[in-house]
Amino acid sequence: MTHKKISIRLDAEREEPICVIAESERLYLREVLQVDWSAFHPYASNEEAVKYQPWGPNTVEDSKFFVWQVRSDRLQKHRSRFVFTIYEKKLKKIVGNIEMNIRDWDGVGEIGFIIHHDHWGKGLATEAATLMLSFCFEVCGLQRVAAISNPENKASIHVLEKIGMVKEGTLRRDLLVKGEWKDSCVYSMLRNEWDEKKSRNLT
Repeated sequence: MTHKKISIRLDAEREEPICVIAESERLYLREVLQVDWSAFHPYASNEEAVKYQPWGPNTVEDSKFFVWQVRSDRLQKHRSRFVFTIYEKKLKKIVGNIEMNIRDWDGVGEIGFIIHHDHWGKGLATEAATLMLSFCFEVCGLQRVAAISNPENKASIHVLEKIGMVKEGTLRRDLLVKGEWKDSCVYSMLRNEWDEKKSRNLT
């Protein structure tokens, strides 16, 4: 999978400039637009889609506030939160969103993602997460990227393992989800592991 550099282009549907962060043949990750809330809301309000999330299901106002907050965070002088829209080029639609938060300014970040339930099982999360890792290591210069998943969320764990992240262990009852304390599996990738993965893909 080839990755293209950050670019500014015109959104053909809305005739406004968009900032594309990372791109593959099938997807691109771009900065969130205010109107994106309406594309996020169908999966953010779906009980099954947010089953393992500490938030949701969203109301319309929740989804609008999420987008407002994301765009506000983007304007911070020392930006530490990066939320991107996952756009499927052939379908010409948003299929999810992905996020990275700087946890330590010395070079540690954490990623998370959600895919529209109508598009599960198509490899979109794997592709988007790989693009995000490229952004983390190649653009942000991070040394370590982590991800956390509920042990029961087999689909998420499959994605993390497929993109080459290593399981470090399990945090016991550390996250409150829908009124219940849940365990979290911790996965990570280091910069040298990303470099090795990239080298293998080029050979």
